[in-house]
Amino acid sequence: MPREDPVNVACHDRSVRSLACGSSLRYNGLALSRAPAPGTRLFGVAWATPIYRREEVDRAGEVLVSPSNADEAELALTVINNWRSAHAFPLNTFQVTLRFKARKVETNALVAQRIKRLSSIDAKLKRFRTMKLSKMQDVGGCRAVLTNVRSVTDLVGLYKNSELKHSLVGIDDYIAEPKPSGYRSVHLKYRYFSDRNKTYNGLRIEMQLRSQPQHAWATAVETVGTFIRQALKSSIGEKDWLRFFVLMGAWLAGEEGTPSVPGAPEKIDDLRSEIRHLSRRLDVENRLTRYGEALNVLEQPIPSAVRYFLLELEPQTHRMTVRGYEKSDLERATNDYLAIERANETKAAGADAVLVSVDSLATLRRAYPNYFLDTATFLEAVRRAVGRPVAASRRK
Repeated sequence: MPREDPVNVACHDRSVRSLACGSSLRYNGLALSRAPAPGTRLFGVAWATPIYRREEVDRAGEVLVSPSNADEAELALTVINNWRSAHAFPLNTFQVTLRFKARKVETNALVAQRIKRLSSIDAKLKRFRTMKLSKMQDVGGCRAVLTNVRSVTDLVGLYKNSELKHSLVGIDDYIAEPKPSGYRSVHLKYRYFSDRNKTYNGLRIEMQLRSQPQHAWATAVETVGTFIRQALKSSIGEKDWLRFFVLMGAWLAGEEGTPSVPGAPEKIDDLRSEIRHLSRRLDVENRLTRYGEALNVLEQPIPSAVRYFLLELEPQTHRMTVRGYEKSDLERATNDYLAIERANETKAAGADAVLVSVDSLATLRRAYPNYFLDTATFLEAVRRAVGRPVAASRRK
């Protein structure tokens, strides 16, 4: 049986058939136009292309946040999945350039990319009620993790002085001005542009440039948030945990010699005292250690040709499932990703999935340690902050 593409699959469902195969559809205000060809082939890969108008994408985002019924929600997911998938080609273009430039600064710089999770899109639209999905900057995102802040600054300089045709629409320097949550990084926001293939022009891609300590902090926030089932990365959750990460953000900023986090104690003795207090109260070291050791990573045999990984996290069963896909199977990987996200809506809180592309499984563990709940780097920083020798924590 020939493998079916997304449009053929969609045509098996009556309501979606009107969307994918008919001329137009209006369902409770969600108006959708006829869909053109499902993708384009570039460099030997069938890449998804945006097939809905921006206003249709925006309406789908509104329905995602507040669906009227199941049919309307299903239609919105179809639109949003195409919109996410359409970012894969421009995202790949940006990550190739980022990899090249980052390794000019550090030969071992870590680079990875990801398409924003459906749950993250939903959460962001709920937090920012006036935001339009078509203007969400980070649907496609790539990241470089470098050793220190100086290397991050050097990499930012390479981009500022480059002659990219893509439009640099903004730079958010959260190292110079940390977020009140403790988050620190530099975000470069671009609009894709090509004078040879205009299919993807205008799609937005965000690059995050971080030092290793900044990445460890962000990893710990998502790790704890996953286990306690709270959106700590969105500054939603237990007050003590949120405050602890503000303080640790300030501690790491101090170690890196960069501006501190708003609202953190200015004196190091006061900062350390509050970190110690919350660390004991939350049992941070023991809990993070248990989180880091909790999951059994279930890996299917992964051949060397694999280019994409689909990670499925199930905190309740303490399992991580990893599936590998070859370069030519991006379409199938995207469809599997959407199927898991839909299934997660009925599972216990904390179930999550992400589709990532990295050089190898070992690099994957380094690039997205929050999905393997590897908190070793952050734990070392906590031990330094509370005055415990790091070496002692390594003794058996």
